[in-house]
Order: sequence, then C-alpha cells, then structure tokens
Amino acid sequence: MTEIKHHNNEKNGEFEIYYEGEKAGKMTYTWAGEDKFIIDHTEVDPKFGGQGLAKQLVLAGAAYAKENNKKVIPLCPYAKSVFEKNQNIQDVLS
Repeated sequence: MTEIKHHNNEKNGEFEIYYEGEKAGKMTYTWAGEDKFIIDHTEVDPKFGGQGLAKQLVLAGAAYAKENNKKVIPLCPYAKSVFEKNQNIQDVLS
C-alpha cells in the first residue's frame, strides 16, 4: 500500500511517497510565481523500482495543480515524459 504526503511552502515543496510505511521516493518542485510550479526532480529508491511509484508522484502533482487551479512546468525529464504520455493531465501544463 502506498501513501503520498505533500509538503509546501511559499518557495518550494515536495511530494513524498511511502510504500508499506517506508519512504520510497519524492518529487520536488519550485514555485514560479503564484500560479505555477516547476517540477525539478523525481526520484525513487532503487529497491522500490518498477512499481510505478515515480509515476504516482507526478500524477499527484498534476492532481494538486488541477485542484488548486495551478499550472505545471515539468523540467524533470521523468516528469516531462509522464506528461507527454498522459493526455488526461496535459491541461495543467504551462
């Protein structure tokens, strides 16, 4: 079972993913004004690889943007690839 926690302040934030209670990875972002943020890094511990956890982090970021009327700039290569492959989240792209 996975759990995602979101930490945010006025300059940056991160989404952390936990797998069976253990921190498995994170996705970090930096605010670019009040209405958009830049996803700059996504990482998952190699021992949790292959389970789609990094994708869950990117999707959580997209859901947060959609719910809060924000836009996303995915500079992280992994996040960018997730946005390119999933048309249903492209509406939050800046």
